[in-house]
Amino acid sequence: MSSDQVCYTFEAAVEMAISMEEEGFRTYLAAIRQLTNKAAKELLRENAIDELNHKHQLEKALLDGQMEGDAPEHPIKTMHLDYIFKKEELGPQSGVREALIYAIHLEKGAVDFYGKVSDGCSGAPMGKLFAMLHQEESRHLQSLEDLYEQHFMTEN
Repeated sequence: MSSDQVCYTFEAAVEMAISMEEEGFRTYLAAIRQLTNKAAKELLRENAIDELNHKHQLEKALLDGQMEGDAPEHPIKTMHLDYIFKKEELGPQSGVREALIYAIHLEKGAVDFYGKVSDGCSGAPMGKLFAMLHQEESRHLQSLEDLYEQHFMTEN
């Protein structure tokens, strides 16, 4: 295990994940409050609700002392649009395209975070928890990238 790979107790790991999800929700909420474009607000609203659902799932795991679910079988592939588009802050005039790029960057941050902690805890009981969260965030990222491709990447 390298020096940047650290594993935590189950409670500490879940508390850290709850904080991560809360921060994600607050970031989406702040962005929503700035926007005037109704479709862009709705896009970010749906992602904010996902963050709340994750947080609730984690809080339940904290109460139960365990996380239900299966460890992922294989990683979810994404297009890595976060490397193509620069992350920019949203403003009142930002539209759906900008909100989608913003959300892609936020989800990529969560994917990276959960991936690192999952690797650091591989083999430990909470490794499964973080592998599941990594998979879930990867699914969200893939969904956002698919949405971007569908609406903003034209073929020839």
